Amino acid sequence: MKKLALIALVALIGFTAQAQQAKITFKTDTIDYGTVLKGSDGVRVFEFTNTGDAPLIITDVKSSCGCTIPKKPNGPIAPGESSSIEVKYDTNRVGPIRRSITVSSNATEPMVALKIKGEVAKENSSILEKS
Repeated sequence: MKKLALIALVALIGFTAQAQQAKITFKTDTIDYGTVLKGSDGVRVFEFTNTGDAPLIITDVKSSCGCTIPKKPNGPIAPGESSSIEVKYDTNRVGPIRRSITVSSNATEPMVALKIKGEVAKENSSILEKS
């Protein structure tokens, strides 16, 4: 009886190991805005690919602050397909940019942290100027 239970357990583990799963692979997990002027375009894009063998479903994308608005892709991303997450930072806020974006999905790693960094300079100051 013990042998039968052991065989069933090994078969079950082998079956679940072969289950299909989505896997999200980002080109980069950090976007550096560099130094941008106040009021300039704050939109940047995180590109990713589903490197798994099941459809990838992004369930939620959240920012650490209301000054950063992420936009998740609509619908599932098929295996081998690429998509993107658009992030818009409010460049009317002068100063350093240090924010994180959390991506939740059905991937093997269900939560991924992305980062944006940089600095927003005043309109009348030179980008070469250091404060």
